[in-house]
Amino acid sequence: MTGKEIIALLPYSEPFLFVDALEAVTETGAKGKYHFKENSYFYKGHFKENPVTPGVILTECMAQIGLVCLGIYLSGTITSEMQMAFTNMHVDYYIPVFPGEHVTVVSEKMYYRFGKLKCKVRMMNEKGDVVAIGELSGMMKSD
Repeated sequence: MTGKEIIALLPYSEPFLFVDALEAVTETGAKGKYHFKENSYFYKGHFKENPVTPGVILTECMAQIGLVCLGIYLSGTITSEMQMAFTNMHVDYYIPVFPGEHVTVVSEKMYYRFGKLKCKVRMMNEKGDVVAIGELSGMMKSD
């Protein structure tokens, strides 16, 4: 399955899609990119004079690339009958992401069993500086 095919299967759309490209997806992890557009809705009012990307949005980007894209790859597909749930997260944030910045997300599978996926995930900015590091987990199940 290619990166473009996986992105097409994501259950998100604009303005809540935070995956521009998948560079690699394997049995052990995923790597992808996203550009935080300057006119994104969440910058309006999130620090009036100096907008920064909210941590919850950074976490969502990390989860979409590092957890959901990898989960789709590992399960082989996603159908309309499948249910997905974010089950746990712990993320440490180190530096802000400003409007217009590009980030790279890299995940490493810790385990995938009984429909539950847990990953170590990190986000870096264009300079390679670490923005955030965490552990994320979620579940996928079919009815």
